[in-house]
Amino acid sequence: MERNRTMMQFFEWQLPADQKHWRRLKERAKELKEAGIGAVWVPPVTKGQSDKDTGYGVYDFYDLGEFDQKGTIATKYGRKEELEQAIKACHDEGILVYIDVVMNHKAGADDKETFKVIEVDQKDRKKIISEKPFDIEGWTKFTFPGRKGKYSDFEWTFEHFNGTDYNAKEDRTGIFRIEGEHKKWNENVDDEFGNYDYLMFANIDYNHPKVREEMIRWGKWMAKTLNCDGYRLDAIKHIDYEFIDQFTKEVQDERGKDFFFVGEFWVPELDECEHMIKEADGRIHLFDVPLKYNLYGASQQGAKYDLREIFKGTIVETYPQNAVTFVDNHDTQPNESLESFLADWFKQSAYALTLLRKDGYPCVFYGDYYGIGGEKPIKGKKEAIDPLLYSRLHKAYGDQEDYFDHPNTIGWVRRGVEEIERSGCAVVINNSEEGGQKRMFVGEERAGEKWVDFVKTREDIIEIDEGGWATFPVNAGGVSVWGLPEKDVE
Repeated sequence: MERNRTMMQFFEWQLPADQKHWRRLKERAKELKEAGIGAVWVPPVTKGQSDKDTGYGVYDFYDLGEFDQKGTIATKYGRKEELEQAIKACHDEGILVYIDVVMNHKAGADDKETFKVIEVDQKDRKKIISEKPFDIEGWTKFTFPGRKGKYSDFEWTFEHFNGTDYNAKEDRTGIFRIEGEHKKWNENVDDEFGNYDYLMFANIDYNHPKVREEMIRWGKWMAKTLNCDGYRLDAIKHIDYEFIDQFTKEVQDERGKDFFFVGEFWVPELDECEHMIKEADGRIHLFDVPLKYNLYGASQQGAKYDLREIFKGTIVETYPQNAVTFVDNHDTQPNESLESFLADWFKQSAYALTLLRKDGYPCVFYGDYYGIGGEKPIKGKKEAIDPLLYSRLHKAYGDQEDYFDHPNTIGWVRRGVEEIERSGCAVVINNSEEGGQKRMFVGEERAGEKWVDFVKTREDIIEIDEGGWATFPVNAGGVSVWGLPEKDVE
C-alpha cells in the first residue's frame, strides 16, 4: 500500500543569497524522506534580475543558472548542475520535485523601447486616466546576450506585453496599458481592481499567439530538461484561465498524466476557486486559501473561534481531490505581501488539521520547519511538526469519523488499515484555556489496546474499552494524537 505523501515548500523568503540552496536540498534529501516528506516544492529556478532575486522577478526562462547574465551565472539558489544534482538526490530517495513556475511577467529587460500606452487607474484598471495615448520609454526588450539563442531564439519586445509600470522617459511609475492591434487586458482573469491582469513589471500578453506558443514550448522544455515531477503555478489569478488550461493540458500530454500542477490562486471565496478548477478540467490542484484564512482566524480568536466551522467554505471540504492544504508560506510569513502568519499556540494544531485528515494534499512550510532568517529570525518548529509527520506516515490511514460536536474541542478517528501494522489514530484539538476531552469509537477489535500520545503533550496511557471506545484528553489550547505505539506499553 502506498504511504501518505506530504509536500514541503523547500524555501522561505529570507533565505540567504548564498547560491547554496540547491546544495542544501541535496544534503537534506535523506532526512526529509525519513521525516515523512514525499515531495518538495522548490523556488523558481529561472534567472532573475540579480543574484539576490528570489526568482519571482524572472528575467530569462531558459537560464537555469547556466549563463553569465545579470552579473551572475548562479541564481540566488545555485547553478544549474547543482539543481540537477539536488533533483537526482531527491529522486534517489523517492521524493518528487515540483518547480515554482512564474509566467505572469518578466523583469530586468536588456533595453528600453518607445511605444504608445494609455494610463489606467491603479484601483480600477478599466478606468482610463490619460486623455489620449502617449509615448513612453519602457524596459521591455529582452535579448539575452549571455545565452546567445541557446535553447530558444525568441526575443521579447513590447509587442509581447500588454502593460508595464515604469515610464523611463519621465522617470515615473504608474500602470500603463500598451496600445496596439488586439492590445487589451485579458478578460479571463480575476476581477479585483476591475481587471487584475496586470500585477507587476512587464506583463506578459497571453492574447498574443506567439507568446502562448513560446511559453508552452518552454514549459515542456523545462520539465524534460530537469526531469521534474510537476509545477507550482505562480499568481494564476492574473493569467488567462484559458491559457492555464492549454498549458497544463499540453505539458501533461507530453510528460504523462501524473505530472502534477498546483496553482497559487489567492482568492478566499470558494466559488471562484471552483471556477478555476473547472476551467482546467480538474487537472490543476489549488492551494486551499479559504482554509488558510480559517486557520489564521482560529489562531487570532482563541476560544471565541468555533472549531466546528474550521473546514466551512474550504476547497478541501468541497473538492478534496484538488486541494493542497497548507498553514503558512513565503507570502504569509511576517512582513511579506500576504502576511497572515499563524500564532504559535495554534500552529501545531493547524498542522494536525492538514496532515492527519484523509482529504487534501498537505504542504509543510520550510519556514515553519527549519525557521525563518533575516533581521528578525523566527525559530523553526521541527520538534512540533515531526510527531505529526510521523503520525501521517505511519498512523493516519483508513476510514475517518469526525467528532465535531463542541465549539472548543473537536476530534476525529482514523480507523487504520490491515496493510499497515498498528495504524490508526485518534486526534483531539482544543482552543480554550480549560482543555478538554473527547470520547470516541476506534473499533471493537481495538479492545484492550493501550494508546499513547505521539505529540507527547500528555503522559497518559489510554486503554480502549471492550466496546472499542475511549475518552481521549487534550491540554488547553493544544493537540494530542493518540495511537498504538510501535511497542506495547504497560
